[in-house]
Amino acid sequence: MLTPVVDEDGAPFWEYAARGELRVQACAEEDCGELRFPPRPCCPRCQSFAAEWRLMSGRGRIWSYVLPHPPLLPGYAEQAPYNAVLVELAEAPRIRLAGNVVAAPDAPLNSVDPARLRIGAPVRVAFTEIDGLAVPRWLLERG
Repeated sequence: MLTPVVDEDGAPFWEYAARGELRVQACAEEDCGELRFPPRPCCPRCQSFAAEWRLMSGRGRIWSYVLPHPPLLPGYAEQAPYNAVLVELAEAPRIRLAGNVVAAPDAPLNSVDPARLRIGAPVRVAFTEIDGLAVPRWLLERG
């Protein structure tokens, strides 16, 4: 498995994830408040360096997905076919997080039948530990 690389700008994201919280960086300027992901030092809207981390609901929808055949990395061959998704966050539709839809937080990447995936399908975040990091994954919501 690939382990995410934690840098200075993104470190708070991983610290909150370890607590089971999905947070997104936001501009802390009173007149701005722009949400941004991936994390970076400067607001793309007003160029302020003031930032805070806002708690998200953890809900979203599948914006796009792909089923890699064959897997591009040998370490994923045993789990094929698996999905890779972009999830649009409910409270921040311009922010999309990459991940996988799984049947349970610790389930393998191929635990969801690809036929169940649809653009627009509602999902919610769940975290699993991989190499000491709490990594967000996505669970399909009923309905």
